[in-house]
Formats: sequence, structure tokens, C-alpha cells
Amino acid sequence: MKIGQTPELPSAAVQAGSAKQQAKAAAPAAPGLATGAAAAAATAGVPVSLSRAALAPTGRTAGDFDADRVKAVRAAIERGTFKVDAGAVADKMLANATEILSRARS
Repeated sequence: MKIGQTPELPSAAVQAGSAKQQAKAAAPAAPGLATGAAAAAATAGVPVSLSRAALAPTGRTAGDFDADRVKAVRAAIERGTFKVDAGAVADKMLANATEILSRARS
């Protein structure tokens, strides 16, 4: 999980796990070599509909990404001079944990 991202709730993780298991079960034995019924199912397609919420912007703005800051951090890492502020990381982890717990209780 990246700092600042909304974590997946346990029910979502269970659903994702079952979807992965179904995908593995439907996958052919050799990747890229679909034969017989598996090939027919793969080419038949499944109708998909998207809600307006799925198509809506995610709330990110141009200010969420600073290309110059990314370049500066990358350069500092390459030079070996990048310092991690452990206190800031710990504060954000605690804030995220508090948010998760408050959502779980409500």
C-alpha cells in the first residue's frame, strides 16, 4: 500500500482473491495457447457495463504529481543522499491505521 492511498477493506480483498482464483481456473495450461472450449470462451467476450462512478475522475489534480520533485528524489537516490524522514512515515502510517479502524467501527 502506498502512503495516501485508500486501503482495501477485508471484504474487497476476499472478493479480489476469489476473482483471482476464478481467473487461474479459467486460464489455459500454456499461456498464449488457448485451444478448444477455452479458445471459444476467450473470443466470445462478455458484455461489460460501466457506471458513471467508474468513469468519473478519481479526484486527482495536477497538483498531486510534481515531476520536478520526482526527478529530484530519483537523483538523490542515485547519489545515495536521499534521507527518509522516519517520523513523517510513522505519523502517516498511524493516521492511515486510525482511519482504517474508524471505518471498520462505523
